[in-house]
Amino acid sequence: MKKYSIRILAMAIVSVALIAAPVITTSYAAGDDNPSPPASSKKGKRKGTELVPSEQSGQYTKFAEGYRAAYSTVYDRQDYAGAIDQLKGLGHDGNAAVANLIGYSYRKLGDYKLSQVWYERALKADPNHVKTWQYYGLWQVEQGNREQAQYHLSKIAQLAGTDSEEYRSLAAALEKPSGTGLVY
Repeated sequence: MKKYSIRILAMAIVSVALIAAPVITTSYAAGDDNPSPPASSKKGKRKGTELVPSEQSGQYTKFAEGYRAAYSTVYDRQDYAGAIDQLKGLGHDGNAAVANLIGYSYRKLGDYKLSQVWYERALKADPNHVKTWQYYGLWQVEQGNREQAQYHLSKIAQLAGTDSEEYRSLAAALEKPSGTGLVY
């Protein structure tokens, strides 16, 4: 009977670990647009960005490498269409960081409707994803929706503070006159 109880307990622990692993992985990756884990085993840059347990490192590493490659495609090569394909190929469209970067890429391609869809998907996945609030706020500025952009700015202040890079970027965009053809 004792062996049977130990087996059941072990199976319960494994089950909980398997159920929790995707949630932990998603919460780290969604918290920041750089999903690579920091060198230490402590929390990431923002609250709620837990690191992936070592048991999941192989799966996480593959995702992180793919995300970093797409991130480079966006910011280093400005190949937005290629980045969209890479990001969708990761199979994590529901991840806030992935959805946000897809939205950003569509915005840079001038497809504002699809960009909006992806920004909203990112915020649905993580309503506290600061980078999405920033990029969607810049989208609002580009669309002439200054009141909405101001709302996004206040949300960033609430989540990350007024000294954050995201806040400063959106605040600077709002300080410029409407219709100046800003490019972000």
